[in-house]
Amino acid sequence: MPRFYCPPPLPLSGSFDLPPDAAHHAARVLRLREGDAVEIFDGSGNECQGVIAEIGGRRVVVGKITAVNTNRESPLQVMLAQALSSSEKMDWVIQKATELGVAEFQPLDTERSVARLTAERAAKRIEHWQQVAVAACEQCGRNLLPKLHAPLDIMAWLQQTRALPAMKLILLPEGAASLHDQVKPQDKVMLLGGAEGGFTQAESDAALHCGFIPIRMGARVLRTETAAIAGLAALQTLWGDFS
Repeated sequence: MPRFYCPPPLPLSGSFDLPPDAAHHAARVLRLREGDAVEIFDGSGNECQGVIAEIGGRRVVVGKITAVNTNRESPLQVMLAQALSSSEKMDWVIQKATELGVAEFQPLDTERSVARLTAERAAKRIEHWQQVAVAACEQCGRNLLPKLHAPLDIMAWLQQTRALPAMKLILLPEGAASLHDQVKPQDKVMLLGGAEGGFTQAESDAALHCGFIPIRMGARVLRTETAAIAGLAALQTLWGDFS
């Protein structure tokens, strides 16, 4: 069933005009017709089902709307703190992390980050990443959008995490610990992944000083985008909704 993101407030009954982007996608891309069943969600946890009641010009009306109580969120609350990488890799990580149930996404500016964002570019990237997450939620069935934070310098962010209650994990090829050795977290998990060139010694030392556990993901050195997604999948298998 086609799914469309509609910013709140979402109607829980009656009829509703799809927003312009969703209407264009329904009519011009998917070529839906009157009577076709659809789902709409607001990114805050609400979902409704309905049918296409009218298509004309740029207008698409969904009628016979009924609220659906569906929870597809993982019980494991994970923040992925990912060093900025090239635009294609960041898009891929955000897309797959959303599908894997990540609750929060924190982009980090590290010394070896390929991408460097000015304030203006950062605002545009956040807007773009939001759309990537929306499309991923439409595809995977999530009704809750992950929270996207503005990019921060890694050292400043690490200082912010010092007093926060969470299991803190940093992905390092030379890490001495394994996820299997860890006790099931009682609070949320912070998973920290590096850039294409990895973390500098100062960055990894600072993370360890702030309570992060150095985790290795097997004997092979993984690319930045592979490490983040492999780490999320492993967390969901151990303590989330994969088990």
